[in-house]
Amino acid sequence: MAILKAFKGLRPPQELAHLVASRPYDVLNSKEARVEVEGNEYSLLHIIKPEIDLPLGIDEHDDAVYNKAKENLAKFEKNGWLIPDTTSCLYIYAQTMNGKTQYGLVGCAGVDDYMNGIIKKHELTRKDKEEDRMKHVRITNANMEPVFFTYPAVKAIDTIVEEIVKTKKADYDFTSNDGFGHHFWVIKDQTMIGKLTSLFAMVPATYVADGHHRTAAAALVGNEKKKNNPNHTGKEEYNFFLAVHFPDNQLTIIDYNRVVSTLNDLTPTELLEKLSKVFDIELKGSEIYKPVKLHNFSLYMEGKWYSLTAKPGTYNDADPIGVLDVTILSKLVLDEILGIKDLRTDKRIDFVGGIRGLGELQKRVDSGEMKAAFALFPVSMKQLIDIADTGNIMPPKTTWFEPKLRSGLVVHSLE
Repeated sequence: MAILKAFKGLRPPQELAHLVASRPYDVLNSKEARVEVEGNEYSLLHIIKPEIDLPLGIDEHDDAVYNKAKENLAKFEKNGWLIPDTTSCLYIYAQTMNGKTQYGLVGCAGVDDYMNGIIKKHELTRKDKEEDRMKHVRITNANMEPVFFTYPAVKAIDTIVEEIVKTKKADYDFTSNDGFGHHFWVIKDQTMIGKLTSLFAMVPATYVADGHHRTAAAALVGNEKKKNNPNHTGKEEYNFFLAVHFPDNQLTIIDYNRVVSTLNDLTPTELLEKLSKVFDIELKGSEIYKPVKLHNFSLYMEGKWYSLTAKPGTYNDADPIGVLDVTILSKLVLDEILGIKDLRTDKRIDFVGGIRGLGELQKRVDSGEMKAAFALFPVSMKQLIDIADTGNIMPPKTTWFEPKLRSGLVVHSLE
């Protein structure tokens, strides 16, 4: 059964929370991070992307970068920008986007749960990215950023969370510059913590929604410390790592779309002819067309939008992978018609998160940079959970969760 553990978080004082809180390390590059922190010495980016405090052009994986992370963390603690809680707490982190709020329980997940498959994943990780975050955890001796987990909703947990947010003023409450609301409550009441951890212990499994590399890095470093400690008891803080757990019925996965710079030597007419063998095609004109259901796609090329609906027999609804629209598009179109076989390495394809809207697809094609764009219907939480439960792996760039968690509202020290 799943572990949810209270811990003594390192947190910013209330008046600095909105300045310390930053976007995750992997959603912006070093150049963007340098711009983002201009005039803000409090941003957690100084610790999670510490190359921004070193000369331009330094390799992000240089030892000096990791050492700078450690130095900056010590500075944040010395200056009182991150202060340790005096008792073990759980926390609630809520986010508001487009008028909808989702409520996550912040606590530590178990390293053993990850190693034993109680924490389930649906994506492959890359060793180089894992190692980068592992070095970061090792040198800071902390989980600086939370990972984003989901779990099958439990009514009794929801009720307790609702009661807390109704009766207690949020410890942090601000709107970030992207317009998303962030609300954070500290739970110090030990009876309440006991109830929540007991209820969570009945959850059969949790699922990595976003942050597969950070999850793997946190768990692998914890496991490494366990092996290197001859007096290991299982109670040490390195046995646990920082996660925000959201009930599955509160989350929305948004679409993750594709643009291609090749028609594989086909004319647009020839492409449509080949597509018509496996899709029912309807011309929609110049107005943006968004897919309306599973197995329905949008195609945009030469100033026109088309609806493509996969014909029965071209997909397998009984197969957790075969039912996915990314699988249908990859197999029937990208591979068999356009010759794009490896989504991870082929430079002729790019991916556009649905948060940017379908207008972004149109822009990329109209500019001449891309030849065509394909929009997909979003994956459902049920599909994600089915894939993780069956031990399958989703194709690359399948899910996009929004809003992203802000880093820096609470940090988990391994000391």
